[in-house]
Amino acid sequence: MPKIITKTIIKKEKPKTKIAKVKDRVVLKEKKEIKKEEIIEKEIVKKEIEEPIKEIKVRKYYEGVGRRKTATARVRLFTVKPFEEDEGKIIVNDKFYKEYFCEPRLQQTAESSLRKIKLLNRFEVTIKVKGGGIAAQAEAIRHAIARALIIFNEDFRKKLKRAGYLKRDPRMKERRKFGLKKARKAPQWSKR
Repeated sequence: MPKIITKTIIKKEKPKTKIAKVKDRVVLKEKKEIKKEEIIEKEIVKKEIEEPIKEIKVRKYYEGVGRRKTATARVRLFTVKPFEEDEGKIIVNDKFYKEYFCEPRLQQTAESSLRKIKLLNRFEVTIKVKGGGIAAQAEAIRHAIARALIIFNEDFRKKLKRAGYLKRDPRMKERRKFGLKKARKAPQWSKR
């Protein structure tokens, strides 16, 4: 049987002429211009969207950070015209403070710095608090508000210091040690 030899012929593309190259460049330039126009339009739309945000008035505030055990509170005091209500406008983690702290004892602890200086109805307070338990968070808020009030007016320092609201309570849970069951509790020891 005779052998059939097949050859695969690969067609080589003709090199582009100068006119074809120029046409490709023109097309690329047009594409780039279209992209630039799209980008400019997007930027204009973004500016139109962002402009109303810039119109919002930035309010001045006084900030303080308070801590207790492992709880940390970040407080912002906004000055407002005095309102008639005796309770303050205190927002803790996007909730009213009487909703966040259910017990009256904790509510009093949180607002005690403002109540001591008799400015509970003069400030709008926003608070972000995290860590620790609910009681430690209330004391951290008291500490933070006291620090922010001193930034607002240095004359409040004497009254707040005497009340003990400026001192960071150093008592914390002691760490567990190796070989012991808790921080100090040792396993039962027998002589023999």
